[in-house]
Amino acid sequence: MGVQGTQRLIDSSTASRGRNVTQNAWVEVQEVEERQVVRNTRRSFGRRELLLLGTVIVFAAAYGFGNSEPPLATVPHVEVARYLGQWFEIARYPNRFEKQCDRDVSATYSLREDGKISVQNACVKQDGRLDQSKGWAKIVDASTNAKLKVTFFWPFFGDYWVLELGNNYEYAVIGEPGRKYLWILSRTPAMSEVRYREIMGRLAAKGYDAGKVMRVKQTAR
Repeated sequence: MGVQGTQRLIDSSTASRGRNVTQNAWVEVQEVEERQVVRNTRRSFGRRELLLLGTVIVFAAAYGFGNSEPPLATVPHVEVARYLGQWFEIARYPNRFEKQCDRDVSATYSLREDGKISVQNACVKQDGRLDQSKGWAKIVDASTNAKLKVTFFWPFFGDYWVLELGNNYEYAVIGEPGRKYLWILSRTPAMSEVRYREIMGRLAAKGYDAGKVMRVKQTAR
């Protein structure tokens, strides 16, 4: 190999090293840029999430502060032993889990050994068959015993608040803070129209719509 050939080989090797160095530098630059993009994306995502969370909190607070519905009050105290026993459903807000009930709806409460309350609901369907469901309840406000949680499909619970209670435990009005459910109960299958109208007249002050209440047919008199 002559001098010129040797020089060309050296020049080619140098150019190749130069290209490798350039490519390596470009790769490093790209990696740095990608890492920076990832960091920026994470920071941007965090800011968006915080902004969204803040917006939700603000709207929730605004809704709460602007809600004109009064807090739902319960009776001052419930004597559990007196409350136990059978109750007849006089009226209710329509709900999906009593759609099958045509008449004679009742609820029977009894105290379990563990201190919880056994619940047995019953009604007669349109075809005349008896429909029953069993569950249990626990008191969640021991200071009044007026707020309970009831379950028929554990671990799912629903609120059961005693809103009104007769002096002799002859009738009760049951609701929950969302005002989605309502029941008017009586110790007897019949309730006087005077008492029924009085109860209905007090519902608006509790945030309930009396126009949504449906009467329940009781055949036992």
